Amino acid sequence: MFLDMTIQRNPNLITAAAHMHRQGLIEPNSYVLDVEAIARNARVIKEQADRYGICLYYMTKQFGRNPGVAKLIEGTDITKAVAVDVEEAKTLYKNGLTIGHVGHLVQVPTGDLAEVLAMEPEVITCFSLEKAKQLADKALETGRNQAVLLKVVGMDDFIYPGQTGGIRLEDLRVTAQEIMKFSAIHIVGVTSFPCLLFDGASGEFKPTSNMQTLAAAKQILTGLGIEITQVNGPSGTSCATIPLLAQSGITHGEPGHALLGTTPLHAHSIQPEIPALVYVSEVSHVGAGKAFCFGGGFYSRSNIQKALVATDPDRILNHKLVCQPLPPEVIDYYGTLITDEQPVHIGDTVIFSFRTQIFVTRAKVVLVEGIAANHPRITGIYDAHGNLYV
Repeated sequence: MFLDMTIQRNPNLITAAAHMHRQGLIEPNSYVLDVEAIARNARVIKEQADRYGICLYYMTKQFGRNPGVAKLIEGTDITKAVAVDVEEAKTLYKNGLTIGHVGHLVQVPTGDLAEVLAMEPEVITCFSLEKAKQLADKALETGRNQAVLLKVVGMDDFIYPGQTGGIRLEDLRVTAQEIMKFSAIHIVGVTSFPCLLFDGASGEFKPTSNMQTLAAAKQILTGLGIEITQVNGPSGTSCATIPLLAQSGITHGEPGHALLGTTPLHAHSIQPEIPALVYVSEVSHVGAGKAFCFGGGFYSRSNIQKALVATDPDRILNHKLVCQPLPPEVIDYYGTLITDEQPVHIGDTVIFSFRTQIFVTRAKVVLVEGIAANHPRITGIYDAHGNLYV
């Protein structure tokens, strides 16, 4: 999906990854991250957000909850993370990172509420009155008064399968009035997901009806006398979409893929953010006009189309093969390349660049610096959940 753009805008990342694989420094089934490119992307996103008065929480699940990368991002003054689930919050917190937002896509389990409150997150999202009551009771026990966001769902909102949940807009007034009775939590805002979706026909991100739901929800809560300081509008936050967020009344965005240069927009056009990630594999076996490379890091929404394959790393940019998509129900033991009678050898390096969610894979994550200067150096190798190998 992003291979051509990576060849065009960050070819050194590809050749560095290929050389390191040939040298035995990087194993197949490894994501290679250009950490300086990620830091650069974070800086340009932060600068754009500052221009439009948008606050940011950075998302880490796309790059495997990696604390090394997260610390670089915090160094660019995007100082707080959003944790997609409690495991991500725990990983970041134990590595000394600051939790800004937790509980949005995945609610905080009841047994983890005290531990999450101890992290002192800026906001915790609640999907229901019952969860808000659990949080309020635990906050009262721990002596903390916690700010909360309410996830609100309108009748016509777009919701991804497996992400259903939230307070129905028509129930918001009554639910909020009940939550306002709790002494240890206070409502500061609303959130939804996804607030933007990429439109392939126009090549642009466009607002979903969720955005209108947030505006309506803010009006309801303001009418109850609640001071709304956060209208959180995640999905596709990048330099290109930040003006649209501001125009739509959003106060907070959550860049994730944009930090890697891998939103759908980045596959279609040149953006301020540059590609910062490739996936490295190796040819395992060949036969019947196909080459099979080691898997473990493929993702069902990757939209993989092509890969680079070569024995010689300095020639890899010129040897592109078409990929055969994997059905979503299979285990990705191997990826399949159509050789079309081109010479491919067992052990050849394979480089992909596609949209991913590293935290749901079995891949390693390799951090590399010095790529732009042609002096690449590995600074850490982690698993897909942010734990350091070496």
